[in-house]
Amino acid sequence: MSGHSKFANIKHKKEKNDAAKGKIFTVIGREIAVAVKEGGADPANNSKLRDVIAKAKANNMPNDTIDRGIKKAAGDANSVNYEVLTYEGYGPSGVAIIVDTLTDNKNRTAANVRSAFTKGGGNVGTPGSVSYMFDKKGQIIIDKEECDMDADDLMMLALDAGAEDFAEEEDSYEVYTDPDSFSQVRETLEKEGIPMLEADITMIPQTWVELSDEEDIKKLTRTLDLLDADDDVQAVYHNWDE
Repeated sequence: MSGHSKFANIKHKKEKNDAAKGKIFTVIGREIAVAVKEGGADPANNSKLRDVIAKAKANNMPNDTIDRGIKKAAGDANSVNYEVLTYEGYGPSGVAIIVDTLTDNKNRTAANVRSAFTKGGGNVGTPGSVSYMFDKKGQIIIDKEECDMDADDLMMLALDAGAEDFAEEEDSYEVYTDPDSFSQVRETLEKEGIPMLEADITMIPQTWVELSDEEDIKKLTRTLDLLDADDDVQAVYHNWDE
């Protein structure tokens, strides 16, 4: 799993997020609402909520915004119920795409996702049509410049906490876990003061697709941009080797 850093992608995404903080805050706000409804408003007793709070802080969401989101979800019995829906499909040249959504309107979301695929020359497939090409993993990305701990010590800390894999890339350290161990590993690193650039459950491609045709790249970029702009879309995974 090591040897193929997505740190450049992450930096690119963070720059886009910095330009559109409203989008990422909407995404995380919905995740907070779902986590509170599923496990309660006390982070001490709700590991999923703790993970979402960590993600919020990594994206520079203000503490008072996080607290407001938790209180709103806990105190409003009539608040919106979001449904988790996942779409799978293909972009140009067989690039596999998975789209995670949280929605209060399935019809709207389905139409928007299909439109994004169609406008990029792709198509939505059936459930399971591309997910078998990905591994579901916890992924923690640490910016080398921000981390004072020695690489070997960091690796041992992560592996002792339950991580499956540790990779040192040019400008980042990457920690991978199985989904069940993710919270435990993330919290261990957090307690040691390790600054995390990204910490989330993600889908890691088993193989990558390179695109050389400019038109294909343009079409795929259009699909990804349309999905990124949709408030119902929580995450997009693909196996395009950018």
